Amino acid sequence: MDNQHKTVAPPAYIDGAKVVQWAWSGQYPFGFVSTYEVYGLAICQYENSPTFYRFSCDKNWETLQDSPYDSIKEAVEQLPEQYRRVVANWQVK
Repeated sequence: MDNQHKTVAPPAYIDGAKVVQWAWSGQYPFGFVSTYEVYGLAICQYENSPTFYRFSCDKNWETLQDSPYDSIKEAVEQLPEQYRRVVANWQVK
């Protein structure tokens, strides 16, 4: 079974920011950034920063795009329509 069909947890840090919540889409991507498929979503926070970032990642947890938010709740609730092909089941890291 390849990584698309099982849950793949993210690393502890993505682009230097600590992962606090994450979701994996499974067999099908959440959506797309340009022509790239988004399989992982991660809410992250840089050390000593009040801002949270939602990283949109490929199958290898490589960042394709990020967006800043004031809270984890905002980052989860403001998921764009383009990422709603698969329901995000958020996990706490």
